[in-house]
Amino acid sequence: RTRDGLAQATLHPARLALDPEAEARVTLFRAPSAEVAGRVRVSFVDADTDYELRTAEAVFADETTQSVAGSDLSLALTRSEGTRIAERWLAESRLARDRARLALPPSVLPLGAGDVVELDAALWRIDRVEATDALAIEAVRVDPETYRPHLADEDAVPTRSFTPPAPVEALFMDLPLITGDEVEHAPHVAMVVKPWPGSVALYDSAQDAGYVLNSIVPVAAVVGTTQTALFAADPGRWDRGAALRVKLVRGTLASATPEALLAGANLMAIGDGASDTWELFQFAEAELVAPNTYDLRMRLRGQAGSDGVMPVDWPPGSRVVAMNGTPLQIALASSARGLTRFYRWGPAAKPLDDPSWRGTSRAFQGIGLRPWPVAHLQRQTVAGDMALDWIRRTRIDGDSWDQAEVPLGEAAEAYRVQVRVDGILKREVQVATPAWIWTAAMQAADGPTGTVLLSVAQVSDRFGPGPARVLSFVL
Repeated sequence: RTRDGLAQATLHPARLALDPEAEARVTLFRAPSAEVAGRVRVSFVDADTDYELRTAEAVFADETTQSVAGSDLSLALTRSEGTRIAERWLAESRLARDRARLALPPSVLPLGAGDVVELDAALWRIDRVEATDALAIEAVRVDPETYRPHLADEDAVPTRSFTPPAPVEALFMDLPLITGDEVEHAPHVAMVVKPWPGSVALYDSAQDAGYVLNSIVPVAAVVGTTQTALFAADPGRWDRGAALRVKLVRGTLASATPEALLAGANLMAIGDGASDTWELFQFAEAELVAPNTYDLRMRLRGQAGSDGVMPVDWPPGSRVVAMNGTPLQIALASSARGLTRFYRWGPAAKPLDDPSWRGTSRAFQGIGLRPWPVAHLQRQTVAGDMALDWIRRTRIDGDSWDQAEVPLGEAAEAYRVQVRVDGILKREVQVATPAWIWTAAMQAADGPTGTVLLSVAQVSDRFGPGPARVLSFVL
């Protein structure tokens, strides 16, 4: 029942029962300070905001003790309500230090625990009754003022506006090895949306059902769209062509020194959105020309062997992703390479059937296993024979200048050589050394009358042929 501190009965000392174990009809005592909390804290659910947990505290100005009493309430309260509860409990605790023991005759049986009685102009709440020959009473001091409602101004709490979760854009990127520490066959994924939902969950399955968690992406990637074309350029040389203008969804870019670039800074992927056609390049200069818009200059193109898939130009509207460690590799079994799998992703706090979730199906070839295109392909004609030679490149540990030869990176050295005349495949051979001779007899048999394309590609036992380097001429 609601407590109001009002007396239900008045007790006269002369009508109290005699307790043979007590020295007086009424025994008054005060609890020591160590048993009384100097501060009261009340935890509750804030009804004015997003139902967050709040704590209200009450303390007297003259309080010197450090003891604290706390209570957790499973109630939705305003902040002022929580504060008033804490203040009332603190006031009660001070009054409850005063206690009384007395005995009543059995004729007052209607009185029981919880009733308030008046004795000697003071109000006492009965807390304990022991019924024997008489009613042994234990009571604590109360004051009706404690329970009276007090007007208080409610604190103006600004509520956060609700922003519905937006669909997250996912860019799947089957990339070559960048540092060499990656899982060779696993693709990367870049997630971006504005506003960012906190984290994004990626689920996958062999069919469009029974999805299981694959990865949690905690941070949004730096993703943008090109506004100008990026034309092909020689790898291994500074591309000093026109600036590449990109507009980012979110994030920032910054310039870097040539030394930092050679150490791996400012690496970016550019592609058309397909999972396996991404070129890696670096940029030394980034100039902010408009909100979220940058001009990128002084570039190094075709990094990590991606020069083999560099097109004549990347048109405006191509996608760019900063490879700054935020795009993560997803879990993919080696046996699943080349197989179509289904993916669903969205805010991690939302279920899979939420409208903000998206899905797709992809198959990844494992570009980290793909051999790099060979370098310095050249031909020389001697006595009617055409000799081809080239220099092998490696996708693993090829940056050291202290090695006489870069590591092979494959189970065996092998190259595929193709001869095409006017677009028709005339000859295909596989060799184990970086050289091959197209003899005069072979030329006569192939009938080279027109445009000749000689292509060479390194072959991996796990991936197959990599991108081919081509010589074109007319005979």
